Amino acid sequence: MSEMPTLPVTFRPGRTRAVLLTVGVTAFVVITTIALLLETLSPGERASFVFTAALFLGVLVLLSRPKVVADESGVTVVNLAGSRTLDWAEIVRVNLRPGDAWVFLDLSDGTSLPAMGIQPGIAKAQAIRDARTLRALAEARGAVT
Repeated sequence: MSEMPTLPVTFRPGRTRAVLLTVGVTAFVVITTIALLLETLSPGERASFVFTAALFLGVLVLLSRPKVVADESGVTVVNLAGSRTLDWAEIVRVNLRPGDAWVFLDLSDGTSLPAMGIQPGIAKAQAIRDARTLRALAEARGAVT
C-alpha cells in the first residue's frame, strides 16, 4: 500500500472532466459562432442556437461535477444532483469491483452510496489507486473492515 496522502485530498475523474469541459466549451463557441455568421437566421433563431449551445454546455458541466473530498472529519461525496457528508465511522467498505462505473461506499446504516468522483472510465489505473487510497484512509480513520 502507498503512503497516506495529506488531508484534505480531493478525488475526481480528471481526464473525464477535462474532456467534458473541453467538448462543452468548444461546442458552445462553434455553435455560437455559426449562429452569428449565418446571415439568413433571424434574431430569435440565433438566440435559439446560443441557448441550445449553453444548455449543452450546462449538461456537460453538470456531468463533470462529481468528486470525493476526504478530510480529517470524514468524506464529502459530490455526485450529479447533490452531495452528502459522511463521518469516517459511517463508511463500512469502499468498493470498486470489475465492471463498476464508479466506487460504491457501503455505509453503516445498510445502504450503499455511489461515489462518482472515482470512476475508471478513461483512467482505470488512477481510479484503482484512488479507490485503494480512500479505502486505506477509511480503514485508518473509521470502522472499515
